[in-house]
Amino acid sequence: MRYVVFSAAICTALGLATLVGQSQNAPPQPAPTEFPLAAPAGKDSNARQAAPPGAVNQGPFNPDTWKYGSAFNPPAGSKIWNPVKLKMMQGGKVTGGTVFSSTDPETYCAMANAGYDFIWTEMQHDSRDWQAVARMWAACPHAKAVPGVRVAYTDEREIQHALDAGALVLVVPTVDSLQEAIEARNWAYFPPLGRRSNGGGPAFGSEMWGGIPGGYRNTINDNVVLILMIETLQGLKDADEIAKVPGVTAVFAASGDLGNFSGYRQGTPDYERAINIVHDAAIKAHVRLCGPYAWRDRPDFTCF
Repeated sequence: MRYVVFSAAICTALGLATLVGQSQNAPPQPAPTEFPLAAPAGKDSNARQAAPPGAVNQGPFNPDTWKYGSAFNPPAGSKIWNPVKLKMMQGGKVTGGTVFSSTDPETYCAMANAGYDFIWTEMQHDSRDWQAVARMWAACPHAKAVPGVRVAYTDEREIQHALDAGALVLVVPTVDSLQEAIEARNWAYFPPLGRRSNGGGPAFGSEMWGGIPGGYRNTINDNVVLILMIETLQGLKDADEIAKVPGVTAVFAASGDLGNFSGYRQGTPDYERAINIVHDAAIKAHVRLCGPYAWRDRPDFTCF
């Protein structure tokens, strides 16, 4: 029995020694994190009515008069790094090559290095998913042609997926109204111009655009190309207002669907009137005018 008691005593002593050793070797505890401007625990800080000392936005909180901060401004002297945006700003013609149904990165990269300015990845009339698109774009983001896409519709999810995956050219189909144009712009741009969420994705990584001088988040608003397609009679009605929405780079006169929705074929007076309405909207708004490649010699068309 005394052997059992003796063994128990030894185990107890070793346990105490271990605890003492652990306490002596424990890493130092970090200093508590301080939040000097945080609301007092359990109390109403009255933040809705009064700002902390030093705040730019004083007085009662009002989103309509809020002065946006400078945290996400591009660095002074930042240059446009999207070659398609730069070429369009300089008045040059840009051409997209369409990848319709392929999900093969090698096929995509072959197209991206074939001489086009951007790749028109078709998502409106194809059933592939965004993961497949992201894989293709990630395979050769720095090819001659930058990643571009025609999304399925004006929608936060569609546009967010496209841009987070790395798209630099965004084509939005069937824009029928000023409100829809504003929605497309809102999802395409970060604040303060738009309402794009800062959620991350391949576009932010160093393999794509994360290593851009100034950083992706701070410079992408100046580099994204937003093209809105006018395809319906309703779109023609609002074409002037659609083209004037801040952030719109170009309007696209949809050759096929303007015939589809008007009931007339190319070359007829009614069809040509529809195309000219889009043309005039672009001219008045000082934005670029896009159309099918077959119209590369048509006056004022510079984006195909």
